[in-house]
Amino acid sequence: MKEAELERTEHGTVPASPGWFVLNARDAPWRERNGRGFFCEFESLDDRASFPQLGINIQVLRPGEPMTVYHWERDQEDFLVLAGEALLLVEDEERTLRPWDLFHCPPGTNHAIVGAGDGPCVVIAIGARAHGTAEDWGAYTVAAAALRHGAGVEVETRDPEEAYERFGPSRLTPYPDGLLPG
Repeated sequence: MKEAELERTEHGTVPASPGWFVLNARDAPWRERNGRGFFCEFESLDDRASFPQLGINIQVLRPGEPMTVYHWERDQEDFLVLAGEALLLVEDEERTLRPWDLFHCPPGTNHAIVGAGDGPCVVIAIGARAHGTAEDWGAYTVAAAALRHGAGVEVETRDPEEAYERFGPSRLTPYPDGLLPG
């Protein structure tokens, strides 16, 4: 396997071809997501270098910011809290997540994660992508706990645009200084 070409853009460095690479999160592009924190993925901003089997990203959430809208997927996901505190909403229950807590999310598990505590939390999200683009990928479901924490929908839907409409569009940005610990 060849090493991928890396390309510097106005928002950060991205892979510009398939292959292996090393990329520091502080050099990668980030998305500021209105009311949903910051998001860093390591794939290209177009289809030149995507991860077709396994997605991975870093999310930084302030207290009260949901990572996602409450949903289930046909693929496995896993979430590892690196810093701060988060509130896990799973099967309409609430659980506190602290640094080094891993939430394993089998296919079909309703869930969302919301920033908690008194400062930002950093979460690594990893997910399989076998069914991610299929029409029956999963759904955004109704749950009282999710609605209480601003991470819910009032009517079940499979449409991401409908589920996330209230947050508005995200904005590409270079790494915001000081966002990650260490």
